[in-house]
Amino acid sequence: MPFDVEKARSQFPALASGYIFGDNAGGSQAAQQVIDRITDYFVNSNVQLGADYSVGQQSTKRVLVDGPKEAAKLFNAASPDEIVFGSSSTMNLENLARGLEPNMKEGDEFIITGEHEANNGPWKKLAARKGLDVKIWQPTLSNPENPYSIVLRVEDLIPLITANTRIVAISACSNILGSILPVKEVVKAIREEAKKKGADRIEISVDCVAYAPHRFIDVQDWDVDFCVFSFYKVYGPHISGLYVRAHALENSVTSVVHHFLHVDKVAYKLQPGGPGYELVHGATGVIPYLLSLTDKNDLRVSFDAIAEHEQTLLKPLMAFLTNPKQRERGVRIVGEETVGLHRVPTVSFVVTGQNAIKSKAIVNFFDQKGGIGIRYGHFYAYTLVDELTPKLDVNDGVVRISLVHYNTVEEVQRIISILEEVLAQ
Repeated sequence: MPFDVEKARSQFPALASGYIFGDNAGGSQAAQQVIDRITDYFVNSNVQLGADYSVGQQSTKRVLVDGPKEAAKLFNAASPDEIVFGSSSTMNLENLARGLEPNMKEGDEFIITGEHEANNGPWKKLAARKGLDVKIWQPTLSNPENPYSIVLRVEDLIPLITANTRIVAISACSNILGSILPVKEVVKAIREEAKKKGADRIEISVDCVAYAPHRFIDVQDWDVDFCVFSFYKVYGPHISGLYVRAHALENSVTSVVHHFLHVDKVAYKLQPGGPGYELVHGATGVIPYLLSLTDKNDLRVSFDAIAEHEQTLLKPLMAFLTNPKQRERGVRIVGEETVGLHRVPTVSFVVTGQNAIKSKAIVNFFDQKGGIGIRYGHFYAYTLVDELTPKLDVNDGVVRISLVHYNTVEEVQRIISILEEVLAQ
């Protein structure tokens, strides 16, 4: 079901300037409903939580009741008690790793990808603290003619599972490659192999930071234990939501909050200190915005509409970058080169060969033209970029253009026109 792009754009004050935001994977713009709720919190309920007086009760409800309730819908969690708020996805997963630490045993093993550091750094550090082993699920090539066309295949993951596998940390969507992992199928394969090998304590953590702006999350259908995303990449404020399955809360996770807080069976045990109260309340504006995109009042329908429009943005950009002329120029997509619902409009590339161009130089060219924001670098997927072959300068990294549903085809054409200029050099 298509939606009215101009109507959607009208709900983002930042877009009125005409600036083209092409770095949405780094952070989207905030919808007006989000902005209004942040202001409303400061004006009408800006007090400490837990007080008995009326404004205190209102503040407590907004932050501890309404916030988790709305966030649970975005995860399709079974209960708001499974939701944690934190300043970032990295912080949420660091707190989760700390909460799981006492439950780790000698010989436990972790399996991670080399992608977004938020969902592998905490596990690497936990493994180092406890003397545990970490295995890397390595990508493989999808196109032999492009050495950077890497993808993750489940058949390369399954052999890494042993009876000692404790944590498997995966990304639902790569913030470099733009490719979507079929999470449900991958998790099913993991659990079947774990059962065969007797890994009865295995738990699965899914990074949805690059997935959440583009597709509907369903932790119950996926059968995962932990899941995280950043609201500030889903048209909301700079805060993160973490899902922790009720079974894990009761059996795996120890509290990292003050000793006198009795929160053993709820996710608040992983929320030390108060989150940004106004940000939690602001985050409740994300769902009303998403539901406004269609007349069906259904988040799944809204995300289907988003995915449909995003393909109209992705197709011309990918067609340009994979054109034989650009291939001869040295342009190489980092990730899959095909278009379809298996990837989002986050496109990374490098320019190699005799007349190679640094990624930084391409972005500088855009900066000189003005009016468009894109970026270069490793985007916190340091290991993935550092291990690409032929070797890249990890700090120069890749050029990344990241679009979302409020971008337009006209904006894509403007981006392409500037790419034509810089590649003609």
